[in-house]
Amino acid sequence: MASKLVADCLFCKIIRGEIPSVKLLETATMFAFLDIGPLSEGHALVIPKFHAEKMHQLPDEFLADAMPVAKKIAVALGADNYNILQNNGRLAHQQVMHVHFHVIPKPSADKGLSMEWNAETADVERLKDLAKNMKL
Repeated sequence: MASKLVADCLFCKIIRGEIPSVKLLETATMFAFLDIGPLSEGHALVIPKFHAEKMHQLPDEFLADAMPVAKKIAVALGADNYNILQNNGRLAHQQVMHVHFHVIPKPSADKGLSMEWNAETADVERLKDLAKNMKL
């Protein structure tokens, strides 16, 4: 399982130590550090040691540690309320084009991640058709 990093990626440079970071944890496939633009105290990033812009492009072995590492960070922070966030693509609000997971403590209504959930009413038959066509 060889990591794949690229020269011009911010997160690849952090993994290689070319850009300083406040490292929290490192495994064979993941690197976790505190965000320098946090939404709340303890906001951390968990990044795979493989350069891929979107999660579906990442080999599964580089995803294996993502949630266990995020869980360790949340527990170490003592966060009762927190968000795990992962965006894919600019339209989905991804700012750094290297797969990454945010661990964002939510200590109060005005700190941490704020979001609006614009839920729609789903047609059950359309949901069934969609599930059938997905062929998982």
